[in-house]
Amino acid sequence: MDAQLKRGLIDICVLAAIKDEDSYGYRIIKTVKPYMEISESTLYPVLRRLEASALLTVRSAEHNGRLRKYYHITQAGIDRLNAFSEEWKEITAIYQFVTKEGHHE
Repeated sequence: MDAQLKRGLIDICVLAAIKDEDSYGYRIIKTVKPYMEISESTLYPVLRRLEASALLTVRSAEHNGRLRKYYHITQAGIDRLNAFSEEWKEITAIYQFVTKEGHHE
């Protein structure tokens, strides 16, 4: 898969993983894993980039005596997910065009 396309899809998957509730790194990886392989070394730069883009915020909270970072999607992040849904309709149409069989002119 094209690296730039995959990068964009990882961003979308991370935002989708925190859409309904705040989450932390390990849980985000587990949530995304059935759909896309993602490692910690990939995830944390993505989280920093999404935070820098104001698509999510981060807060620290104590958990079992240790500080854990929790990530929260912002309205801009929700807007990005909604825009992706619209973009996906166009991508699907292109995919159908490219893969159509038996429609030679």
